[in-house]
This record gives sequence, structure tokens and C-alpha cells, in this order.
Amino acid sequence: MTYSDSQGQYPPSRRRRARGRVMVGTVVALAVTVGIGYWGYSSLSFGGGSGDPQVADATKQFDRFLAAWQSGDAKGAGLLTDTPDKAQSLIGSVMTNLKPSKTELTAGHGKKKGEGEVDIPFTVRMAIAGVGDYGWDSKAKVVDAGGRWKVEFHTETVHPQMVPGQTLALKSRDRAAILDKNGHELQSASLVGMVDARTGKGMSGLQARYDQQLAGGGGASKSVVVVDRQYGRVVKQLTGATGGAGKPVRTTIDPRVQEAAAAALAGLKKNAAIVAIDPSDGHILAAANVPSGMNRALEGRYPPGSTFKVVTAAALLKQGMKPADRADCPKFAYVNGQRFENQNQFTLPAGSTFRDAFAHSCNTFFVNSRAKLPPSALHDTAEAFGVGGTWDVGASTYDGSVPVTTGDNDKAASTIGQARVQASPLVMASMAATVKEGVFKQPVLVPDAVKKPYQAPARLDTGVVDDLRQMMRATVTYGAGWALKDLPGEPHAKTGTAEFGTEKPPRTHAWMIGYQGDRDLAWSVLLEDGGSGGHDAGPIAAKFLKNLTG
Repeated sequence: MTYSDSQGQYPPSRRRRARGRVMVGTVVALAVTVGIGYWGYSSLSFGGGSGDPQVADATKQFDRFLAAWQSGDAKGAGLLTDTPDKAQSLIGSVMTNLKPSKTELTAGHGKKKGEGEVDIPFTVRMAIAGVGDYGWDSKAKVVDAGGRWKVEFHTETVHPQMVPGQTLALKSRDRAAILDKNGHELQSASLVGMVDARTGKGMSGLQARYDQQLAGGGGASKSVVVVDRQYGRVVKQLTGATGGAGKPVRTTIDPRVQEAAAAALAGLKKNAAIVAIDPSDGHILAAANVPSGMNRALEGRYPPGSTFKVVTAAALLKQGMKPADRADCPKFAYVNGQRFENQNQFTLPAGSTFRDAFAHSCNTFFVNSRAKLPPSALHDTAEAFGVGGTWDVGASTYDGSVPVTTGDNDKAASTIGQARVQASPLVMASMAATVKEGVFKQPVLVPDAVKKPYQAPARLDTGVVDDLRQMMRATVTYGAGWALKDLPGEPHAKTGTAEFGTEKPPRTHAWMIGYQGDRDLAWSVLLEDGGSGGHDAGPIAAKFLKNLTG
């Protein structure tokens, strides 16, 4: 429900003028003929037809009052009454609260009640979003105050069913709630989204996607009510919202995991997201964003950087490489004149292995290993992780893209999650979940809405999965995932530092993805423009996991 006690003039930007000028004359009863609405009616005569000059003068002044009210000029209408501030406040409040797209005020015959007193009936008609056409009849007394005619203003003048201290407002039809897995109202602004206070319709997030289900079927979505101006309490309902009751939307969000993720992001100055998934069934347990608003956790599109080496490693393992195979890690790698380097230009000592190169995230090793991979290898391997498919999650998502490489430089950059490789935090959490589970399970947020979960067209070999698990654990025990080293739950991880933009040196997103060895929990952390995976995303991941265990 919205209401206002504005003492100011009704804002010019919200003024709406009905077609034609305000007429004064006989009030015509509302017709019931099908197809004829309020806007087909007008007054039949002017000045009341009595010939009395006092009635004519009073009616002209009342005509000005109605014209000001109709145009949304609450101050102007108030100045034509005996209590300008009171009239301005109430008329301004009513017009602000109801926000009519069209207003028409029509005066009837004025009738002289005594010397210097004229009673004039009038009709108010409005078109209100969410309500439709709404109108009422009222009456006013116009009095001669020292040679000037003024409207004797009372609360009942605006609407006969109001008393002093009240105003009109809109009350939205009660929407059903969006629920977490425990049946409680979901506490996540980015997932829930917003409802337009004026129309009562869902504007974003799950509120928009499931607007009809939450609001109920058809009819008016709002009702006009009388409210107490001081407390906003509904005193009387004047119109009724129609249609069936809304039905709640139940999600898979675990409130404990969601709270842990939100707390891990609290206070960050950068845009960031955390996604958590149950690898056994793909249920999304948390999707937290800072700031709230854009749901970057599910819909963001980013280069995944070295977290994508999970896919590249899987492709190399499928080609026959073993974790213990030798892996040279020089400072630089050159491809057709393009130079690739490791973060801070580090190197690994002679005798290092594929496992070491993965754990420490050696770009030059992966770039120099590209010859072992055919042009479609990364694309095909990514398909086993569900990347690039069309996911039926029950919410809007970006499901990633790994194009077939078009040349040597494209392939080199793709091996380290750059070039045209794109993913969302949801995709990367699902990638970790696939390693944990051994098979892709499509993420799901609203189970009742998922008709056909995406099935990956390929599957990882058992040996490849075992080796990936070993290498992701090594990342934590002695590699770039050092921030998780002392945490319980046997965390497995992969870090990523993804370059973006055209600046020199390039700016970077910080990533970390992983899963817990002792429970069904996979996750991803993204820190936009946030530095490096191990140094910047790693501590956020550690805080998230500590929140869950602490």
C-alpha cells in the first residue's frame, strides 16, 4: 500500500488533464450499458439554470476549484477554499496516492441554501492503474466570505466516506511469497526482485518471472482504500481487488548457506557474487550479490580466467596426460608474436609436474600444451560440464559459451579462460559440482517450474574425474588456494585471475571455485575488478566456508 501526507503542491510531472474543460451542470447517473465507460459522460447545463446571480457567481468559483483539482494543482485548489493549507494537503495526498492517469470532475446544479450560501453536487471520475475506472459523488458548500466566494472545505468534501485525519490510498492485492527451501520468505533482494508500487506488477527477478502466479489470476490488482493519515492503517475498503489468490514460489535456497554467503560479501566495495550448489541434485543453495540489484551470480557474463583450467586439464587428461607428467613452467610463452606470462611472471622449478602447474596456475604450461588439443577439444570438453547448453533453472541464467577455437592464438588464450570463453558464477560453481559428483547435474532454483533439465551431451571419464579431484585438492594443500588450507571439510579449489578491458596493464576479475570433500557443497566466488584469485577471491571463499562451519 502507498500513501502520502505531502503538504506540497501535487508535482507537475504527475499532472493529468482530462479531455475537455470542467463542466458545471446536472450530474448524470452512471450508465450500465455495456461498452460505455465513465469518459462518455458530461454535464448538461451551466450555472444551475436558476438565473440567480449568487448561484452563478458561486458556481464559477467552484468551477475554478474543480479545474485546479483536476489538473493536480492542489495548492491552487486550496487557495480557493476557506482553509487553504488543509485543502492543499488532503487533495495533494489523494492525487499522489491514487496517481490517476486521467481525472474528470463534473459539477451539478448549484442550489441556494441561504443568503451567501450555495450547495453544489459534483462527481469525481478517475482512471487508476491496477484499479480501472473509479468514481464517486460528493457535494460542497460555497460561501460568500466578505465579497469573495470560497469553497467551505471539509474532509468529506473530497470523499463522503472519509472523516478528518483520513485520506485515500491504494492497496495492492496480497501477493503470495517467494519461499526458501524451508518454506520461509526468501531473504535475497537480487533473487526476489522488485514490485512496482504503482501497478503492483513484478518488475525484476522472480517477482517478474512469476508475476501472475504470485499475484493471482486476472482482474484488478489494487483496491482504493481509506487510510489513517498518521499511521497508514486501512480503515475502509472502497473497491475490491478481483481474481484468484496468488500461489507462492518455492526455491531451493538454503537460508543458512545464503546467510553465510551474504555475510562473506558484506562490506565489500567491489561488485561480487557467491553461488553455492548441491552437487548431488544441482539445487542452488545460495546466490548472493553485492550490491543487490543485478543478479550477477546467475546472469553475469565474465571471462573465467584460470578457473577454466579445470576444463583444459580435463581435455589434456583425456588426451593421455597424467598428473605426474613433467610440466615446464617458464616465465613467458610466445604464440605468433603474442606474449603470455604467469601472474607476476613467476616460474616453477625444473621437474615440476602437471599437478604442480595446475595447483600454482601456470599459464605458460597450459598455453604451450595447446598443440595436444584439436580445435574443438575445449568446446567438446566443456559440454561435459554443461557449459553452453540451454539450462531450465526456473530463473534467468547465463549458461556460458566456449566456442570452437579459430586459430592458434585463439586456442592459446582459451586454454587459460580468456579469448571468447565466457561464464557466470553459476556456471563455474556447477563446474566444481561436476567434478565433485562426477557427472553434470543441471542447476535448479525453482523445481516446480523446471520442465526439462538440460542433459549434457558428453560425460567425463572416471579416470579424468579422479585426476581432477586430486589436482583441485593439491591447489589447496600447496598451491594458489592457500587461503583454504587450514579449513575443515577437505576443500578442493581452483583459482582464477581473468583479464578484461583494454588498459595496460589489464584489469582483472578475481575468481575461486571449489567444493567440499566431506559434504555436498560446491561453490564459486567472483570479485569484479578485484585483483587475483588466490590473494583476493580466496579469503572471501574462506570466510564463506568459515561462516558455514562456525
